[in-house]
Amino acid sequence: MAGAVSNNRIAHQGAAASAASPRAVATSEPFWVRALLIALALAFFGIFLLMPLAVVFTEAMKKGWAAYAAGIASPDAISAIKLTLLVAGIAVPLNLIFGVAAAWAIAKFEFRGKQVLITLIDLPFSVSPVVSGLIYVLLFGAQGWFGPLLADTDIKILFAVPGIVLATIFVTFPFVARELIPLMQAQGSDEEEAAVVLGASGWTTFRQITLPNIKWGLLYGVILCNARAMGEFGAVSVVSGHIRGLTNTMPLQVEILYNEYNFVAAFAVASLLALLALLTLGIKSLIEWRAGEFGNREPQQTFFERGQS
Repeated sequence: MAGAVSNNRIAHQGAAASAASPRAVATSEPFWVRALLIALALAFFGIFLLMPLAVVFTEAMKKGWAAYAAGIASPDAISAIKLTLLVAGIAVPLNLIFGVAAAWAIAKFEFRGKQVLITLIDLPFSVSPVVSGLIYVLLFGAQGWFGPLLADTDIKILFAVPGIVLATIFVTFPFVARELIPLMQAQGSDEEEAAVVLGASGWTTFRQITLPNIKWGLLYGVILCNARAMGEFGAVSVVSGHIRGLTNTMPLQVEILYNEYNFVAAFAVASLLALLALLTLGIKSLIEWRAGEFGNREPQQTFFERGQS
C-alpha cells in the first residue's frame, strides 16, 4: 500500500515537473543574457527605426511650420499626393479582386497549372521593381512590342498614369493573395461544399461563409498592399518619366526635391509618407487585436444554423 502511494506521489511529481519544464527552460538563461538581448533589440529598434523617423520629422520642421506647410502645399507636391492616392485607389481594389479569386481557386480547387499560378503570384517578390518597370518599357515603349500600335492610336501608357498604375499593380498583387491562400487552405472547403449541397448559390456561399472566415486576413492583405502601392519607387520611377506636376508620385517628388537641395520640402513630403506608414501600422495592429479578440469570442450562429432556425 505504502509502495503504491509512493509510486503515485513520484508519478505526480514527475508529471508536474514535466508540465513546468517548458517554462523553466524558457527562463533559465542568466539575467545578464536576457538583459543583453533586450538591450540589443532596443538598440536596433532605436538606431534603425526610431532615429530615421525622428530625423525625417526634425528636418521637415527645421524652418518652422510656415516652411513645412509651404513644402506640402506647393502645386507639385499636391499633384504628387493626388496621383499617389489615385494610383493606390486603382491598384488596391484590382489586387483585392485578383487576390480573392486566386486564393479561392488555389485553396478550394485542384487543377492543372496550380503550382505555376502559385509561382507566378510570387514572381514580383523575386524580381527587382526596376526590372518590372523595364518590362513595361519593352512592351509599351516607342521601340517596344506594342509601341507602334499605341503610337498609331494615340494611346499613352508609358510616362502617363496608366503606366504608373500597371507598374504598381505588378509589384503589389501578391500581397492579398499570399495573405489569403494559407488561411483558406487551413479552413478547407467543407463548409462551402455543404452550403452548395443545401442549395446555396455561389454568391450566397461566398458572402455568408467564405467572406466572414477570411475578413481579417483580407483586411490585413489590403493594408499591406496599400502601403506598398503608396511607397513604391523603383518600378514607378522607370515608367513615370518624372514629369513634374503630372507623373510624379510622392516618393519621386521627395527624390526630386532632395536632388534640388530643397531639403525642408523634401522632408515635409517624406513626413507625409511616414505618417501614412504609421497610420497603416496602427490599422494593422488594430486588425490583429480585433482578429484575436474575435477568435476568443463564443462562436456565432452559422449559415446552417440560420437555415434551420
